[in-house]
This record gives sequence, structure tokens and C-alpha cells, in this order.
Amino acid sequence: MPVIPQGFIQDLLARVDIVDVVGRHVRLKKAGQNYLGLCPFHGEKTPSFTVSPTKQFFHCFGCGAHGSAVGFLMDLRGLPYVEAVRELAQQAGISVPEATSADIAAQQRANAANALSEVLAKAADFYKRALKVSPAAIEYLKGRGLTGITAARFGLGFAPDTWQPLREAFSDYNDPRLVEAGLVLVGDEGKRYDRFRGRVMFPIRSRRGAVIGFGARILDSGEPKYLNSPETPVFHKGQELYGLFEAQEAIRRRQRAIVCEGYMDVIQLAQAGFEESVAALGTAITSHHVGLLFRMTDHVIFAFDGDSAGRKAARRALEATLPIITEAKRASFLLLPESEDPDSLIKAHGAAAFEDELSRALSLSRWLVRALSENRDLAQPEDRAALLAEAKPLLESMNASALRLQLVQELAQATATGTADAEAYLGVKPWRRLPTPRRSGDRSTARGARVDDLRWQILKRLLAFPSLAREFNAQIAVEFLDGEEPVDRQIVEVWRAATAAKELTSGALVEALGGSEHAAVFVALAAQNMAIEDDIETTRVELADAFTKLELQRTQAELASLAELPPTGDTLERMRELGERRARLKDKPPTPDSP
Repeated sequence: MPVIPQGFIQDLLARVDIVDVVGRHVRLKKAGQNYLGLCPFHGEKTPSFTVSPTKQFFHCFGCGAHGSAVGFLMDLRGLPYVEAVRELAQQAGISVPEATSADIAAQQRANAANALSEVLAKAADFYKRALKVSPAAIEYLKGRGLTGITAARFGLGFAPDTWQPLREAFSDYNDPRLVEAGLVLVGDEGKRYDRFRGRVMFPIRSRRGAVIGFGARILDSGEPKYLNSPETPVFHKGQELYGLFEAQEAIRRRQRAIVCEGYMDVIQLAQAGFEESVAALGTAITSHHVGLLFRMTDHVIFAFDGDSAGRKAARRALEATLPIITEAKRASFLLLPESEDPDSLIKAHGAAAFEDELSRALSLSRWLVRALSENRDLAQPEDRAALLAEAKPLLESMNASALRLQLVQELAQATATGTADAEAYLGVKPWRRLPTPRRSGDRSTARGARVDDLRWQILKRLLAFPSLAREFNAQIAVEFLDGEEPVDRQIVEVWRAATAAKELTSGALVEALGGSEHAAVFVALAAQNMAIEDDIETTRVELADAFTKLELQRTQAELASLAELPPTGDTLERMRELGERRARLKDKPPTPDSP
């Protein structure tokens, strides 16, 4: 595949106007700072397709389609990424440059990844052959109720219980690709041995069917029960779903996807007729996983075991779903009866019993309230307040404004809070501006601003105007570089991407962050920004004011902490310094380059 320098793509997106690109295919009408039109990706009669000329980003609030000018051409015309870039460059009258050495190196890495896939496919064939001559492995699978047809469909195999079984499959056992693919380990003194030994093998396939890794279960007792391939150039656990290759046709046919916990759940469900089942790969469900499924179906059902691990998995699935769900999509949540999993339930009561459980799955709104209410006594004001506080960042991550409004009403009812009060606290309307900057001598200030609110506001504004990231280098480094909260890491990721490029529009920034584990959050916030009438000068002042407030809150927190200590000379001196700083911050007019 030809390689195009990344720097050129960023420059191209900065030079073209997404309104012109989209306008060639969609009739657009000016609406404030943005343009509206009928979405070309799904049938609609009321325009929900929005294009922002300032952010160079499009978003459909109906189906969730989004992206830069390159992404629009890819989605509309079905073009590969490189071809979409070339067509956009041709429309702009720009010649596509030759690849740089870095781009060539990237292509070489892609070629190496393809070579790894070939190695993994060869290993999968060996494991399948080994299964046929392993009575113990065959007996194990039969004992789990699997048929030969099911085993063949999922490509199940067996890794013999010797130190180097793959020597039979590879003439050169010292091939470094075997180590890179996660199949072979190197021990003391360079001795090599297979990672997978004495285990049933579950090939993990990409959506196109290429083997990219393995899950492996021990036959008898022993730890770990399951052993998975490590992260490799072709295998990233947070981006892949087990069984998706086998399930994708059924997902489209049955118009739903069932997400369960493990390999055997997927296989048992598929054998029982639930071929639309998939599972995460030794990690929690991510927004990338959910987004992948929502592109294939409008309904995703999370069906987990009723134990503590299942409840934790369901909570993580909820957090992953909220940033990317739209009003056109539906998510349901099911916890099976305690001590049951899909396998045991179907064996004991049949496939109809599992279908009955699916029919009783809770909607996202009901599951949100149930999950946040767990271990809380909502008769107590403190627990009701804690529930609302925990719900706030979850709702702030959402882009689906109508659904968010419904969730707020559910939470208001659950906590016996007035709807208007809940809406004010949980922020159901588009992001509101920070208070008008204070003038000299005006000591009034907004009360009760929370640190989390300010962080989210800063993240949104940096996504809206990436060029401001350089102006606030010092403040971002101080406030967020060592932060442990997800929003801290997201701000740092946006900051680094924005400052790495010479010039970056909002749309180009979101595209550059497309491989991030937080990509869905960035897309949701970018879509929210499109509903805000803003300009860079006002946003610059807003950011400066937000950083001032964060510094003021840090100063006040340190003062409160020192006040609880025995008064010593050093303590009193530090409190004096902090008091002076607090006074300066309260009177400080917001400027982006303040220390």
C-alpha cells in the first residue's frame, strides 16, 4: 500500500474547507456558525447532519457518523484511507508528496505485521491438526458439550504438552517472528520454548478472518486457567472482540449483538443458536468495542454472570457505552442469576431459558440507576447526593442530549430530587460558558465550581481550538501531567497531539486521536462543541479563567490542610505565602500566559 506522509495529511486538512467538500454531495443550509443538511448515511426527514467550518468536523446527531473531510469521503464513497486522501488532494489542486523515511518505515512495519499474521495462521493450522490426535483434548471438548461442527467453525485446536511443539510446524524454530507473535518465549541462556503447552487453543481472528492471536485453556487444574497472547503489532486486546468474525453476519441478520464474558460463553451460545455473540479479550469492554458493534447493529445486549466480576464488567460496559451511544441506538444489560453463566443456564434449561433472560434485560437508563444505587441506601440524603455526584461525569461524557435528558429525569426520580435541580447539577444542556471575566476591582466570582467541571471544560475547549494548547503549555503540565483521573490523561493526550503538529483543526485533531482508547470520548465532546457558538478569543479567556480557578482551588486546599497541623514557624510562613497567592488569584484578570 502506498504511504502518504502524516504531516502532509495534516496540512491538507488545514487547507481544505470541509463545507466545500461535503457541500458537493449534501445540500447544506447555514445555521448559526454551522451548516445543517440531511444525513447522507441514513434516511432522515429532519436535518441532523451538522458541519462546522471552524472546527472542520462533521457529525450526525441521528446516526453518529462523524469525522474530517477525509473521513467523509471514506464513508460516502467507501474509499480506503489513502485513496480518500489522494482524492481530497486532487480536489484541492495539491500534489501528494513522496513518502518520507519515517513513512516508509511505517509501511515496513505494516509489512512485518502481515508476516506475523501468516506465522499465526500457520500455528493455528498446526493446533487444529494436533487436536485431532489428542484424545484428552477431544474428551474435554465433548465434556463441555461441544460438537465437531462447532469446534471446526471456531477453529479450535490443541497445543501438545511438550516444551517445543511448534518445532513440528516451523522448520526454523529460531525465527524471531515466533517470539514477536507471542508464540515462543526465550528463557535463560537463550533457550526457547512454546508459550502454549497442554492447552485447548482458541484462535482469535480479525474481522477479515486473519488469525491475530490465541486464547488457551488448560485441560486440567492449574494456573492460570486461561492464557492469552500478549500485545503484538497485530493484536491489541482493547480493540478486538472474540468471535466477531464468526458473528458478524448473524449480528446483521438478527439486528442485535450479545456481549458475554469469555471464549466458552461465545462458543456455547453460538452452538445454542445465539450466533450473534462476542466477548472481550481478557480486558474490560471499551468504547472502541461498543462503537465497533454499533456500526453493525442498533442494539447491543451485555449479558454477564451474576457474580461480582460480572457486575464489575457490566459497570465498565456502561461507562464505555455512554460516550458513543446515540438516540438511534439501544443498549441493554443483563446479569444472569447468581452462580449461572450462559453455558450452565442453557445446559440446565435450554436455549429458550436464555432467550427469556434476554427479554428481561434492563434498558441503559434502568441499569444506570441500578448500578449507581448498588450498596447505597437511597433513604439517606448522603447516599442520594453520592449517587448524583457519581452520575455527573458519566452524563457529561454523553453526546446523545435527548437520552441524557431522560437519564437525568430517571436519576431525579430515584434520588427524590426536583427535576430542575437535577438538570442544573448534572448539566443536561450544552456546555455553558464560564462566567464573564472579572474586571479590576470586581471581586465577584462564581461559587461552587467543581474541579471536575473545570477539567471537562478545559478538555472540550482544547478539542475545539487545538492551537490554544501551546499557549497553555505551562498550566497544562502543572495541572494534569501527573494526574491519575481519566480526564487528566485525556487532556494530556489532546495536548500532546495538538502541540506535535504545526497547525491542526479540531477535525484533524480528532482524526489524529482516532487510535486512542479515549477516541469515543473525544468524538462525543467534539460533537458537543459543535452546538456551541464560540470563537477563539473568547475561548482563550475562558481557558485562562479556568486555570486560575484550578490554581485557586489547589491553594485553598493546601491552606485548609495546613490549618489542621500544629502551628510552627514553617507552617505559618507557608500559610502566609498561600494567603497572599489566594488574594492575587481572586483579583487576577484572566490571561493565557499568566504564571
